[in-house]
Amino acid sequence: MSSGIFRINRLGLDNLRNDFYGGLTAAVVALPLAMAFGVASGAGPMAGMYGAILIGFFAALLGGTPSQISGPTGPMTVVMAGIFAYYTSLDPVSGAAIAFTVVAMGGVFQVLFGVFRLGHYIRLVPHPVISGFMSGIGVIIILLQIGPLLGHPSEGNPMGAVREFGEVFANINPHALGLGVLTLAIVYLLPARINRTIPAPLLALVCGTLVSTMLYKEGSVSVLGNIPTGFPSLVLPAMSLNLLAGMVKSALILALLGSIDSLLTSLVADSATRSHHDSNRELIGQGIGNTIAGLFGGLPGAGATMRTIVNVRAGGRTHLSGAIHAVALLSVVMGAGSIVRHIPHVVLAGILIKVGTDIIDWGYLKRSKVAPKTGVALMVVVMLITVFVDLITSVAVGMVAASLILVNRMAKLQMKSIKAISDISDESPLCEEAMAIVRAAKGRILVYHLSGPLSFGAAKDMARRLSIIAGYEALVLDLSDVTTVDTTSAMAIEDMILGAQATGRHVFLSGAHTGVRALLDRMGILGMLRKGHEFPERLQAIQEAASILDIPWKERLHKNNSQARKHL
Repeated sequence: MSSGIFRINRLGLDNLRNDFYGGLTAAVVALPLAMAFGVASGAGPMAGMYGAILIGFFAALLGGTPSQISGPTGPMTVVMAGIFAYYTSLDPVSGAAIAFTVVAMGGVFQVLFGVFRLGHYIRLVPHPVISGFMSGIGVIIILLQIGPLLGHPSEGNPMGAVREFGEVFANINPHALGLGVLTLAIVYLLPARINRTIPAPLLALVCGTLVSTMLYKEGSVSVLGNIPTGFPSLVLPAMSLNLLAGMVKSALILALLGSIDSLLTSLVADSATRSHHDSNRELIGQGIGNTIAGLFGGLPGAGATMRTIVNVRAGGRTHLSGAIHAVALLSVVMGAGSIVRHIPHVVLAGILIKVGTDIIDWGYLKRSKVAPKTGVALMVVVMLITVFVDLITSVAVGMVAASLILVNRMAKLQMKSIKAISDISDESPLCEEAMAIVRAAKGRILVYHLSGPLSFGAAKDMARRLSIIAGYEALVLDLSDVTTVDTTSAMAIEDMILGAQATGRHVFLSGAHTGVRALLDRMGILGMLRKGHEFPERLQAIQEAASILDIPWKERLHKNNSQARKHL
């Protein structure tokens, strides 16, 4: 472990002007999103702002992706909304403190992921699983914001929101609908050249608030109302032994999701800047940011793709841009309460619906006709479980299913590489002398050639395939091209040895490399062979088999060599 793993990044001044502009531009984009995420989580708009400030600053200061902008994201908000609703319903007095303690615990887990260098393992999650997971979160965000878009309070879960659709569509608030249509029109239809100067979410926030304030009567649509401003106060950790197991589970969900979300954004940042991030340092920076955010009542967050791309396009290249983004948001928080209180909920709902549609992996869905069917099916299953069950179950099911698909695919490849050689027509890796012996044996010697890394996926089929071959008297198990074996495949080799010996056949083992032989020896499998039936070379084993069966192979080899010389 590196002694400097917690070191603060150097905030170089070489790119100061561009980093300053990039950070300010990212802050402009982050402002409406942070408040919208805060409202959607149930913790309030300032929780979103505090999360954006604290995570944005400390992840930039300590993380491993120079141009990355961090803060509350759609996926993290969806999880936090469930955590916040659950603990506040259990304990209305200290439930919020418990929820933010979970955020801090999740941050600690992220730090541990980085310290133990688990960053590259998180990146091994298959694309269909990530695609289905993120698309499911996008669908959840959209379902939860349809009610607020039409003037109704937000439900805490997608199934509850779907059940309320009848009531929502039967009693639409026309004022909210008008503002919602205006917001959606701006965030979806704003020309790109304008969007580069004034981000669509910010323009929608300003226009929607102005229309509501100047044209609507007070009370026509719900607004944020009075909110606290100033520096966040410390939220003392709250914990109950009865709730500890659930808190740990929720914290792990936040940590895993935040890690995946951040490292995916890091890859996007690498692509945009042609750089390379440090995944383990990034997890440590994100973890420290989330821990501090939880201690000060801020939402959990991660690397934010859209804000990172905005920063890069505006010139941000170093950690300084992320820190400037956080400081800019802090300056807004210190004195913007009187303005922010007039923002309508429906405007934030419209902005979040755009976020939801952006999260859905449309690119993969468009390729579904040509993509492998197993991958598409996996993506759909993960998406449905994400929406209708829960997030952690969807990832668990997706990873298990993806692993089984991979094991099955590797098992088929391993089975294709197995060769049972007993006559002249067989394709084989044997040398001329070995082939001469096998030909002379006329099926009495079977060379069972295994190759590659043998795993549990192909073990049973490997033994079953041998069991249906009949007519041979001596079996040569050739491990010359086997690189590794696991316990299950070693047991399959044992079954093959015992099965052949039980029918009175001679069994020889050849070519086992040092590591493979060591495992077979530790498990006592080599001791099942008759004395002198293990050889370092395949040819030696075949020669011994021919000798025991009294096969006249030398004459055949001499005859073949004489014919070859005549042709020359």
